[in-house]
Amino acid sequence: MHAKDILIEGYTRIREEVHAAVDGLGPELLNTRPSDDANSMSWLLWHLTRVQDDHVADAFGLEQVWLAQDWEKRFGLGLPRHDTGYGHSPAKVARVRVDSAGLLTGYYDAVHEQTLGALRSLTAGDLERVVDDNWDPPVTLGVRLVSVLSDDLQHTGQAAYLRGLLQSTGA
Repeated sequence: MHAKDILIEGYTRIREEVHAAVDGLGPELLNTRPSDDANSMSWLLWHLTRVQDDHVADAFGLEQVWLAQDWEKRFGLGLPRHDTGYGHSPAKVARVRVDSAGLLTGYYDAVHEQTLGALRSLTAGDLERVVDDNWDPPVTLGVRLVSVLSDDLQHTGQAAYLRGLLQSTGA
């Protein structure tokens, strides 16, 4: 198995977990925050998708799906165009609301397809390419892809936990 195949497998698992987290849920549960300082499932899944979209597009010189396919307009959040949710205040978290799980999974699926296309083109040498020299040591493509994979899996786990919490309390 090649490194790109392992990455493709990892990113495919994110897709599976995103879909599992929202399967059968309506907007009330998707948008519920357990407290004013907590994230909703909508925010968690929007954020992880935005980060993947932003970071993969940047690393491969692609246009973000968010902008290229009008997902920004479909969500209609009124946030800055390139906002990924990083450092959001509770007030900004509250702005990320959806009317259906399909909006979240549709955007994720579009980003997933772009990610897989980029990953399929990888060679082993590509993983050593520096994509961000603002860090010490500079960040290689391999490190960036694993970082996004890790972050996304953490957020899908948070969404799954939140789903269980909200369903068990009858929220």
